Amino acid sequence: MFPAPPAPTGRSEARTILSLLLAILGLLLAMIGGLVALLALFTANGDLLNALLLGLPAMIVGVVAYFLGRSAISRINESPATLGGRPTAVAGWVIGAVSTAAGAMVTLVWIVLFLIANYGPPPT
Repeated sequence: MFPAPPAPTGRSEARTILSLLLAILGLLLAMIGGLVALLALFTANGDLLNALLLGLPAMIVGVVAYFLGRSAISRINESPATLGGRPTAVAGWVIGAVSTAAGAMVTLVWIVLFLIANYGPPPT
């Protein structure tokens, strides 16, 4: 027989859920901005390229989620008998880092397209 699973520790750290939710929100913002921009490029509708501006809030929300996740992990490590939710905090921390990177890439693409639109292609 297998042993019974360990009893759950006390309450879950509140920052874990917030970190995970913000990380998912940031990732969704970056993905929506990137997909709408691809749609704009394929349909030649330049007005949709402003959706690339969603990369900046995605980057900011991702950083907040990253630090909330790291803070929750340190608080859980300080009192493991009373606080739980470490896997959720790790997920929020990792997805927050991915969200920050995705938001940075979308923002960089927007900056490059903005510069090309205003100053023309680079000289060859």
